Amino acid sequence: MDMEALEIKLIFTLKLLGLAIPITETVVISWVVMLILIVGSLILTRRLKEIPRGAQTILEAGVEFLNSFSKSQFHRWSRWFGPYIGTLFLFLAVSNVIGFLTPIEVSFFGFDFKPPFEIKPPTRDINVTAALALISIVLVLIAGFAGRGVKGWFKGLLYPVPMMLPFNILEYGVRPVSLCLRLFGNILGGFILMHLIGSLFPLAFPMVFSLYFDFFDGLLQAVVFVFLSTLYIAEALEVPGLDK
Repeated sequence: MDMEALEIKLIFTLKLLGLAIPITETVVISWVVMLILIVGSLILTRRLKEIPRGAQTILEAGVEFLNSFSKSQFHRWSRWFGPYIGTLFLFLAVSNVIGFLTPIEVSFFGFDFKPPFEIKPPTRDINVTAALALISIVLVLIAGFAGRGVKGWFKGLLYPVPMMLPFNILEYGVRPVSLCLRLFGNILGGFILMHLIGSLFPLAFPMVFSLYFDFFDGLLQAVVFVFLSTLYIAEALEVPGLDK
């Protein structure tokens, strides 16, 4: 396996207000993901009809599912946290599977085809997964203050007994680390395995395994990250036992 594939390459340096900001391939691909989501949303919502047809039917079904899921988890706070959960899933889903668009290297009977480019999922960069995990935990804190107030939030730290205080505080450090490393490890692991499989079996096997590691597993990890984020936020909004 070429170790260069694991490197986070620097594309260019942006100078702003006297600061040199490095723009890596992770940042560029993240911009591409955001562009895909923005353009896709504009295309899907440009000609909405009262009676949905085709893509609009799928779009409305997805929005309805998100609304129902958010209400079941966040209740009266669904309008505040639901959009974040939906956006987070879309960003992670596209980010995790975007590597599926990379042309596959083929070599047989003296014919060698090397792809002119490689699209690497931005979530293989721990900086991205750490940032997303940090955002989720910040929202957990906001949810705790919004749902229970400052006094209720501090009471939650003492639940179920006061001696649990250090452990409840520790959760706010453990949870983002867990979210970050789980997503980073799975995406990077799949990325490495695909490169190993491609170097050992350069003909047909990469196409088959790519369906799992680049597509199915990517969507699965997006679901897991969003589900855990939802669970943490929902728990923060209503801590069991505080109303007793």
